[in-house]
Amino acid sequence: MITTGQIGQSWRRLNGEVITISLLEEVERIIVEETDKGNKLKVCIGTDSQVSGNITEYATVIVFLREKKGGFMLISSEKTTIKCSIKERMLQEVSKSIEVAYQLCDLLDLYEVDLEVHADINTNPGFKSNTALSEAMGYILSMGFVFKAKPDAFASSYCANKIVH
Repeated sequence: MITTGQIGQSWRRLNGEVITISLLEEVERIIVEETDKGNKLKVCIGTDSQVSGNITEYATVIVFLREKKGGFMLISSEKTTIKCSIKERMLQEVSKSIEVAYQLCDLLDLYEVDLEVHADINTNPGFKSNTALSEAMGYILSMGFVFKAKPDAFASSYCANKIVH
């Protein structure tokens, strides 16, 4: 299905189980459950995309890291036929991650859960994605979020990447 990717997009677990409550409610439920188990959490949000023909698929992930105890993620994916340059696509990925981070930041602050926004953008100028680095970094930092790029942006570069590839 081709979508326009509204903020009300659907979320699922890695096993395919669809989240039937609001994202905010699900994240709060997870935080409370993990805290009750004695786990300290950190949340990393990232988006990756893949172009195939005239379709671009985006996957956004919310990775919940348990300190010294692994982690898990929630996933949202969408497809679009809107064409754009590599720089525009990288900034679209960042925008999708920021939308989710902005939606969750007050809740995460309330529960004192650290948040990072990961951009699938290479810090090496030899890679095409690097053309969007300064804008992406400025966008994320100006929103007040912690910024990570490759090679430290595992939420986008590894987790979301596995969904679209």
